[in-house]
Amino acid sequence: MLPLQLIDSFLLNYNIGQALLLVFILTTVGALPLKSRRVIGANSVVFGLIFLLTPQALAKPHYMFLGIALLVVGPILYVTGNR
Repeated sequence: MLPLQLIDSFLLNYNIGQALLLVFILTTVGALPLKSRRVIGANSVVFGLIFLLTPQALAKPHYMFLGIALLVVGPILYVTGNR
């Protein structure tokens, strides 16, 4: 486990939208070896909701638009994916 001071010192330099974007990229890269569009689609939908529901006081408004785009692309990836 990482000490909380290390995480806090990292997050002080960035806003919550940038931290969520980093986590989204890491989870997407982590899911790539599974070669499943359904997993990537579900990941996109979940992070789309997270980006959309994040208060604008904590993140810039363009992260809300990223959330809307992920909510459009995610279900398409999920439906077109193989089982």
